[in-house]
Amino acid sequence: MTPSSASVSWSVEVDTAEDMHALGIRLAGALRAGDLVVLSGGLGAGKTTLTRGIGEGLRVRGAVTSPTFVVARVHPSTVGGPALVHVDAYRLADLAEVDDLDLDASLAESVTVVEWGAGMVEGLAQSRLEISFDRGHGAEHDGDEVRTVSGRGIGDRWADADLAATFH
Repeated sequence: MTPSSASVSWSVEVDTAEDMHALGIRLAGALRAGDLVVLSGGLGAGKTTLTRGIGEGLRVRGAVTSPTFVVARVHPSTVGGPALVHVDAYRLADLAEVDDLDLDASLAESVTVVEWGAGMVEGLAQSRLEISFDRGHGAEHDGDEVRTVSGRGIGDRWADADLAATFH
């Protein structure tokens, strides 16, 4: 297996926004500087809520909100850990606009989370965590739709990671 082809997969159902936030906090415990996390899923699927949890778990400064209009926000650590670089690629038209963000300049010392990044940012790192969100169809619990969150760790960084334990 080549370094970039190693992968590990997992899937979990998430009932509420609070559970999605808590999933992000748990995921932060598995993340370290240099990690690239690529999120995909429809509008309102939970990408920003998960990222908000990641930010809390990493103990970063500032409210983690969708960077749709500013495209990228950097949240420095309050405890000497990695910063969170939160990117929303929804409005980016092509790879040239991704290159203009210079994400590779901060990748090594940050945890970089890119919403809507599938097909645009995979070239930034040989190893990455790809997470997709699928909204339930008609199943509701306490006003929230059930989401299926599926992930795949790609590359040597994730080859021996027990991500399933993080999510159960």
